[in-house]
Amino acid sequence: MTPQTTIDAGTEFDRQVHNLVEREYPAMAGMTPEQFHALVAPLRPVAVNAVNAGDLGHEPDAGRLSFLLVVKRQVVPIEQMMPRTTLYGKAKPGFVDRSFEPGSLERFVAIEEVDLPDQPVYLLFGIERGEEFCGAVPNDAMAAIGTRGRTLLTIEEGIAVITQFPEVLVKNKCFSLGGSRSGDRRVPAIWISQNAPKLGWCWAGNPHTWLGMASAAHRGIEREG
Repeated sequence: MTPQTTIDAGTEFDRQVHNLVEREYPAMAGMTPEQFHALVAPLRPVAVNAVNAGDLGHEPDAGRLSFLLVVKRQVVPIEQMMPRTTLYGKAKPGFVDRSFEPGSLERFVAIEEVDLPDQPVYLLFGIERGEEFCGAVPNDAMAAIGTRGRTLLTIEEGIAVITQFPEVLVKNKCFSLGGSRSGDRRVPAIWISQNAPKLGWCWAGNPHTWLGMASAAHRGIEREG
């Protein structure tokens, strides 16, 4: 049973924006804080309307989030996003694993089924960490999520999860990000290594007991008119 939303969407949206400003996203994007606020401001009513209209459960400790503000890599590079993440209550910065050979991150792009909004920032709704798929073959997990009408998370979306809700990333409940692929058998994932979040990858046919598959209900952008 999906828990009822208990957050105030406007307050939560403002918190997420403030968190990104505190983590230097405007500077990394070559913007002032005021410019960054102006960029994301049109999404605020979209978040409020969606949360008010839908049954979007919000239990971060259980790996379920109502919505997330997502910044694309074209605005802030992945290599700069990851060091702005930490484990809950910790200070050690996240990192990109060395198993990504130089230049390989650029090849991990959103799969066609993801249908990313054509905007530099957007909203992701109804996020689930996906620990039910811990121990499942990633290919099978991705197929199961597709049959539910849900969408796989991209690398940027996974980073957004732990940037805004570090408590979601816990031992034995880490998650793969099947929405970003490079045309081979590698599936990106975020897990805990060296007491910090790590962006790495695992083979699509190899299950891991500590690695699920994250997904979301849908994406949203600024409404016209």
